[in-house]
Amino acid sequence: MKYRTERRGDWIVVHVPSQLIAENRQELKQLVLDEIEAGSRRVEIDVANTGYIDSAGLGVLVSLSKTLRERGGALRMSHLNSDLTTLFRLTRLDQLFGIDEPAAPTTEKSPSASSQRISGPRAATGSAEPPPEAPAR
Repeated sequence: MKYRTERRGDWIVVHVPSQLIAENRQELKQLVLDEIEAGSRRVEIDVANTGYIDSAGLGVLVSLSKTLRERGGALRMSHLNSDLTTLFRLTRLDQLFGIDEPAAPTTEKSPSASSQRISGPRAATGSAEPPPEAPAR
C-alpha cells in the first residue's frame, strides 16, 4: 500500500490508504521517522480513506506519537469516520492524539482555533503531560 504525503504549513500530512494493519504499519512508521529525522515535528495522519485500523496499526500510532512528543512535536489524527472515532474513544486514544479537522492548505487562511474540532485534554494544550488527577478524598 502506498501512503501519500504533503506539507501544509509546518505540518506533514500523511494520507493513509484503506487500512492501517500489521502488513503496512512498518511503511507508515518508516515514512514518519524519515520525516522526523529531516526535522519535521508536526505530523497529521489523515484517515479519510481508511476504514479499518487493527491493533498493530494503533500500536504504531502510539509509538510515533511518543517519538514526536519526546522531540517537542505532536501527532494528530484527522477525518476519522464514525467507526474509527468509536475505536479511538473506546481505547481512550482520543486522549493521546489530537483528533482534528485537517490542517488548512497553505493557500488558504488557517481556521481559527475556535473553529477547529479538537478533542482530548492534551490536544487542546499541546502538552505531552497527562492532565492532573483529582486529589483523593
